[in-house]
Amino acid sequence: MARALIVVDVQNDFCEGGSLPVTGGARVAADIGELLHRWSSGAVGPPYDVVVATKDHHVDPGAHWSVKPDFVASWPVHCKVGTDGAGFHPNLDPQPFDEVFYKGEHAAAYSGFEGRTASGEALTDWLRSRDVSHVDVCGIATDHCVRATALDSAAAGFTTRVLTALCAGVAEESTAAAVAEMTGAGIEIA
Repeated sequence: MARALIVVDVQNDFCEGGSLPVTGGARVAADIGELLHRWSSGAVGPPYDVVVATKDHHVDPGAHWSVKPDFVASWPVHCKVGTDGAGFHPNLDPQPFDEVFYKGEHAAAYSGFEGRTASGEALTDWLRSRDVSHVDVCGIATDHCVRATALDSAAAGFTTRVLTALCAGVAEESTAAAVAEMTGAGIEIA
């Protein structure tokens, strides 16, 4: 009955100043960084047994990148492997992560459950091998990768909660629609 925190895509390109910025991304990075610092230092904090992160990790994701993006299925170049944009935002302290899951090398990938460790282990298998039953999700963006990760978490049978105070969404309308969809899937919104 272990609990995991999944920190979704808190990367430079998704924060202010990046190639695909989400308003509030840097603030979310700082708030999650503070939470992780409290947790890893043993201060009073959340009861997580494991903390993992996901990263967009694009080499050549095909039509996912476009010079004329539609911002639905195609996007500007972002999180290209080897660039500063693919790195964790400096407000986020990645030290406490037990593992990082990389997604989207050669195709679009929104859910952290599409990601794999550097050695190739899938997120679902990794969590189950550590007896995780409950998952909290936070990060960027509420209406895209957080949504997809939370929905896949619930579909995989994990009791799932989204920490909206530690998320940033692209737009108010799409964020509200994502929250409604996640609620409808039995995900707790906190």
